[in-house]
Amino acid sequence: MSDHILNKIREKIRTRRYVMTIHAEEEMDDDGLTIFDIEHCLLTGEITESRKTGERKYLVRGKSLSGNETAVVTKLGITGTLAIITVYLEEN
Repeated sequence: MSDHILNKIREKIRTRRYVMTIHAEEEMDDDGLTIFDIEHCLLTGEITESRKTGERKYLVRGKSLSGNETAVVTKLGITGTLAIITVYLEEN
């Protein structure tokens, strides 16, 4: 199941069928990340958690382009778009 979902997430990133919440953009800026870091994390990372709180959300952990441990919370919308809900650097 998670391989299927991860493939969907990656396809949305490759085809630019995603949106970022304002919260995700603010967190990305606060942590010194770029959209390229987020895309890299989603394209190379793994789903480590899945939660259903009204909608199914997925936590993807991977690395930024500079090698920092990064986490991205996403959901697949009913319109076929990937929503990036929040992003953050993992503490070591």
